[in-house]
Amino acid sequence: MKLSTRSKPYIIPEYSLTGDLLSFLTCNLQYRYQNKGTLPPSMPVQLWFGEFIHGVLEEAFLRWDLNKTSFPWDWKEDIRPIENMIDLKLQVRGLYPPQNHFFTTNIPGREDMEVTEADHKKLASARAEAAINIWGPHLFPLIDSTEELIKGIRDMPNYKENISRSNYYGINGVVDVITLFKKDELKKTEQFSLDYFKENEIKNYLRENKEFNENLQKLDADEYEIIIDYKGMKRPSIKDNTWNHHKWQILTYSWLKHKQEDSKPILCGIIFYLNELVPSYEDLRAIKQDILKNENDVKISDEDLEVLMNWDENDEENYPELSDKFKKDRSIRIITVDDDELDNALKEFDKVVGDIEESLIKETNGCKIKEAWKAEADERTCNACDFKTFCNNNKIKEFKVP
Repeated sequence: MKLSTRSKPYIIPEYSLTGDLLSFLTCNLQYRYQNKGTLPPSMPVQLWFGEFIHGVLEEAFLRWDLNKTSFPWDWKEDIRPIENMIDLKLQVRGLYPPQNHFFTTNIPGREDMEVTEADHKKLASARAEAAINIWGPHLFPLIDSTEELIKGIRDMPNYKENISRSNYYGINGVVDVITLFKKDELKKTEQFSLDYFKENEIKNYLRENKEFNENLQKLDADEYEIIIDYKGMKRPSIKDNTWNHHKWQILTYSWLKHKQEDSKPILCGIIFYLNELVPSYEDLRAIKQDILKNENDVKISDEDLEVLMNWDENDEENYPELSDKFKKDRSIRIITVDDDELDNALKEFDKVVGDIEESLIKETNGCKIKEAWKAEADERTCNACDFKTFCNNNKIKEFKVP
């Protein structure tokens, strides 16, 4: 009697939109070490702040939803307790705040220390307060659900029998916020023009967006949804690859959400670039360069332009104060869902998965890590990377002999 052998387990590779696909696009080699090699960055400033601001906003919404606390919130009384709780949760996960960004009392010896105005002005706290008090009054009343996990399955790109790991791959993402609207809720009326400044500001931005209104006119349903995502970063230059990557992310979210049971049509996505509300000196320098290079997509007033152009970028003593309107305009980005662009976004992420799978197969077959995974990050990513001393990205590195 011939005994049959056990077949190999059939595993469908699972990819996260942000944790895998966007990370790989940032730098292939860094992705390999951090995500596949589980080597965490020694000073994960952007990672920490991204997790921090997401946690703070989610907890702030939950507390508002329970108590309907009116705005503005006091930083010390209302916001600081939320910051402390989120900071403690992150520390349990091994994520510690950089001292120049946030003052933590969640370490031995600091438990009873009093926070000061200087701690309030540190970037993370200043941005948390601005995000809650500037966008909270308009965003929180619109929220239908938060932190929603959505999943889908797609054909494996470049599938080769007996070589590829699977003929499908899974893709998932966590949507920060889903909002639900009635079809006629955002129509312009005569009353709208009179009460413009009393209205919800997010609704006003949508009303003034041409592409969104074209989608709304074509809608054949009574209700629709809008996806909202927070980014703890500056608004990218329109020539930066990240500009397109974020668009692909929102469009792919809309495709995944559409695959879920009882989903409503997705008309657009909104990204909030929260650093824009309280820009750092580095952010301001980058904004100025975007304008000089004609890579800024947000209309700027003559007054704001004069402030930026007359500012000495090396002078950190004199902080150029931009108008609240310009900062808000830069912090919100509306991305409408277009079928052709959605198909393109899915194809782009299919290509990313194909590249990751190809690198994995190369490494499995004995190829060296630095040969299987490319190092092609931009200068800012390279400067903050722990692996820059031994990677092959010679486009950025400059070796200086003492």
